[in-house]
Amino acid sequence: MTLCLVIQALHRILIGRKWPAIAFFITLGLCTLTGQTVTDSRLPATLYTNRSPHSADGIGKFFEGREIALVMGHQAADWLERPEREAEEHTSQLLDELHVRPGMVVADIGAGTGYYSRRLAKLVGASGRVLAVDIQPEMLTLLTNQASKLGLTNITPVLGSITNPNLGSASIDLALLVDVYHEFDFPFEMMRSISSALKPGGQVVLVEFRGEDANVPIKELHKMTVAQVKREMALHPLQHVRTIEVLPWQHILVFERATGK
Repeated sequence: MTLCLVIQALHRILIGRKWPAIAFFITLGLCTLTGQTVTDSRLPATLYTNRSPHSADGIGKFFEGREIALVMGHQAADWLERPEREAEEHTSQLLDELHVRPGMVVADIGAGTGYYSRRLAKLVGASGRVLAVDIQPEMLTLLTNQASKLGLTNITPVLGSITNPNLGSASIDLALLVDVYHEFDFPFEMMRSISSALKPGGQVVLVEFRGEDANVPIKELHKMTVAQVKREMALHPLQHVRTIEVLPWQHILVFERATGK
């Protein structure tokens, strides 16, 4: 049996034991060291499929059985700042659940207009920093203008790409993703980069509209179930810590960078 076949066999065994994250990183590491190629449905090159016809709210690209939703453009920025958002989503309660402390470095991924970035900036204080990441320069302009008006100097705008949030390795204590993960064109690559940006013991918090609840007044592709989120995060060196169900419409899912990863 060739070395390539041995690696593939090991990968299938680990997948069968429901250890996809371990499987991916072990086999990818072996392939890198030996120059071998593993063709498996869990590896990045084959993680995505394209289907047609597809939903008008999606991009026709599927990941782990889920169609990726269209990105909300900067033209709809007013929706992020709507006056009723606190009443509808209990945004203050979400912030309380994050337990953000002064001095922390927090990445607000998909920061948009900076609704959460501005609030996080007050929580991390002068000794902390908020890295406000977005792929739309127009959003970052709105964000920086508003932060400047409020005199917030501890927010750093970061222009990310569709595959990389452009954060330094082991540089952040917390990554917050509010209603954005389901829109990532390349969710595997993005979460791989976010995971590597976490300090040891750092956390990723995903906030997603509840896909299990038909009464949540959001388009289906812009919702996610707890099971789907866990399935996709299992591909990364992240451990599920808890799921918090205190918000009217959204799940709060907390993951932690696995020790030693």
